[in-house]
Amino acid sequence: MFDILISHIRNKVSLTEEEKIELQSFFSLTKLKRKQYLLHEGNVCTHLSFVCQGLLKSYFVDEKGGQHINMFAFEGWWISDFKSFINQEKAVLNIDALEDTELLMISLADYDRLMLQIPVMDRYFRILYQNSLVTKDYRLIASNSYTAEEKYLEFSQKNSEIIKRIPHNLIASFLGLAPETVSRIRKKLLLKG
Repeated sequence: MFDILISHIRNKVSLTEEEKIELQSFFSLTKLKRKQYLLHEGNVCTHLSFVCQGLLKSYFVDEKGGQHINMFAFEGWWISDFKSFINQEKAVLNIDALEDTELLMISLADYDRLMLQIPVMDRYFRILYQNSLVTKDYRLIASNSYTAEEKYLEFSQKNSEIIKRIPHNLIASFLGLAPETVSRIRKKLLLKG
């Protein structure tokens, strides 16, 4: 499992063999069953988690009980309620497994130590955070300016590997669309061939 994380890191920065070995001491392996929670809103997010295998969703629940998907995390993705993790305050997000999932997890204390002991990891995470900000900005623009069909097409093209693994109602929630709208779009696209 650790090889997946090392490969992900090496796609962004260079690691020496010594750093690769040392890096392992900062992480613990956790397994979740389908529908098992990694984080409940109101609890403090104690770990930053890297998905080695499986699929999770991050979401908040509105006052009417509706789920609003913030993100999906699959193999090679990081997930947490980052504000809760960094500030050690109550989380506003829930995170649960859509499939049986294996995670490598790092605590805040180990995260801070990691940055000091393996400085290249500071650069690695900076690259991830920059990419995340760009993605969130783009998602906001798309949310406000794309049609429902354009939103679905964009999502399906960028996530062609995992779209079959995510229930349609959750895709609709992520895109800010009604499930019926996603069904109608899918039917229209199937008819087009």
